[in-house]
Order: sequence, then C-alpha cells, then structure tokens
Amino acid sequence: MDIDQTEANLSRRHFVSAAATASGVALGLTAEQTSANTPTKLQKSKTQLPPMHKGKKPEVAMLLYPGVTLLDLVGPQAVLAPSCNVHIVWKNTDLLETDSGIVMKATSTLEECPKNLDVLFVPGGEFSIMQDEGVLRFLADRGSRARYVTSVCGGSIVLGAAGLLQGYEATSHWSARDKLPLFGATPVEARVVRDRNRISGGGVTAGIDFGLVLLAELLGEDVAKMSQLALEYDPAPPFDAGTPAKAGPEIMNKMAEWLGPMGDVLTPMCAAAAENMGKYTRIIN
Repeated sequence: MDIDQTEANLSRRHFVSAAATASGVALGLTAEQTSANTPTKLQKSKTQLPPMHKGKKPEVAMLLYPGVTLLDLVGPQAVLAPSCNVHIVWKNTDLLETDSGIVMKATSTLEECPKNLDVLFVPGGEFSIMQDEGVLRFLADRGSRARYVTSVCGGSIVLGAAGLLQGYEATSHWSARDKLPLFGATPVEARVVRDRNRISGGGVTAGIDFGLVLLAELLGEDVAKMSQLALEYDPAPPFDAGTPAKAGPEIMNKMAEWLGPMGDVLTPMCAAAAENMGKYTRIIN
C-alpha cells in the first residue's frame, strides 16, 4: 500500500509545527508558493565549508516522505551534513510538503540509495508511512546491513513496523512511546537511547541530541563537539514544560483537547502494522 500525499488525517501538522532550514536540502518554499505549473530553480550556496575530519565520510540515508516532521529530519541533518555523505531518500525526487508546509525534495530515490550504509535514519511525521510496503521493504533491506539503524520521534514506530526493533530498547515521542511494545521493542523514557547498533531519539528537538550522539559514535567526540559549537547548540528554554511530567496536568489536559482522537486512531494502526511485521523480518534474516 502506498501512502497518498494528500492524506492528512494523521499528519503531525496537527501535533507539532516546526520550521527549520536543511543545509542544501530544504528549498524554503511553502506549498502555497509552489505548484506543478511553477518551475523551481535550485540556487546553491557559493561557499561550502570543508569536512570537520579527514578520511572517508560515513554514508547516511535519511528517509523523506510527505508529511514528515521537518525538524525531526533537519535537526540531525544539520549535525551530520558537514561530516557525512547524507542521502535524503524517497521514491522520487518530486517536491513534497512537510508537516509545517515547507516544501522539500529528495536527493536520491530509494533505488539509487547505497546498498551498504553506515547509518539508516527514519524521522517521524505522517504515521500512515508504516502502511507503505515499498518503504518498509526498503528499510528492512538497508537496515539488515546498516552499521547503525536509527530514528527520531515517531520514526522508531516506523522502524518497528519494518521489523527492525524486535528485542531492542528504544524511545519515541512521549505520545507514541507506549506503542513500541507492539513491535517487540522495550520503551525507554530518555532523550536518546542506544541499544547495540540501534540509536533512537525522543520527540522532535531531541534530533539534535541524537545527531551529536551518533556523530560521536561515527567520528569521535571532538568532531561532535565541533558540530555542537558550530550550531551554537546551548539550549536554555524559556519554559520548563518539555515533558509530560514537567508540563503538569493543566497543560496536558489542554494538549489532550487539542490532539483529540489521534491516539485512538494510532493504536489500531500500530496493531495492524505489527501483525504484518513478520514479512519484513524475513528480509532481515
């Protein structure tokens, strides 16, 4: 089953809206500014910094898809891009809309993506992606050989649907973390979780923390610290409400009103995906 780009019932835009710039990837256009009748010319930067390290760059594939949560993708991409060969992959290289309305395009198709990867990465967003058999088969295939299999936010749910988290500890966005056991994974409440070669990040902004942890694994702490400094990543949020426990009952009740029946829809969707997980697990084995 292929997901429909117009499908929006479970789009994370109803959950979180993030705006960011993916170095050399995001086009900085909204869907309203872009149409099939308006040709888009990609203007590249005239200056490009050298890698932060000497030697071969790790090969990283980051999944892009309609309705992806933008910051899930561009947070770790900004950390990794200066030091890695980052492939933004999807079925085609057409323009597609992210959850916040920013339009992006892949740099590589799924078929063109390198067979042997150092890192396979899945961001969260439109949960119906886990019903897309072509995507799940791609993830199971590349994940069977990748040095690291990784995710941020709801991307761990998609990895689970592809059969890639059975027997592993993992995390996800707080609203979806309790769905991980359906896929044989053990949920852990943490910003970044590593279990052997599986590394998962929590919700949305945790992607930067995740990226730094992963970069340290790939190229050492010094390179990761240089990337952190280059990004001036020194968070000091104005409010201490970044987790359900810190937000408190009043804010959580308002969140529940805003989200509506989303959780009730997600649970049966995950259960159905878990039933089909075996076909993708066979690819790994």
